[in-house]
Amino acid sequence: MIRLALVACLFASPLLAAETKEQSCGYQAQVISAIQKARLDRVKQADVASTIAASNPTWPANYNAAIPQLTEFVYSQKKRDLKKTDLGANMEQQCLENWDQIQEMQKNLKN
Repeated sequence: MIRLALVACLFASPLLAAETKEQSCGYQAQVISAIQKARLDRVKQADVASTIAASNPTWPANYNAAIPQLTEFVYSQKKRDLKKTDLGANMEQQCLENWDQIQEMQKNLKN
């Protein structure tokens, strides 16, 4: 799950300096929760991004960049496991715990 949090954070890096780690991690949690809901609602994997877009999500648009990678992860999980797991809560916790490491990785990628 740590790798997943790192990937999501890297793809959904905040564009606004005013965004706090709590806001950023919260948005990422919302994104993966939406994907998890789509999976449980039997949305075809190829239709996840458009289905989520049609729901008018409240997160900033730059977080949509993480949807393809997160969709692949979520859809590789068994539905019975997804019913028992809150991926959003897990993502948010991992993101907050690894925030400094993630920021360092983003900085290194930009250089």
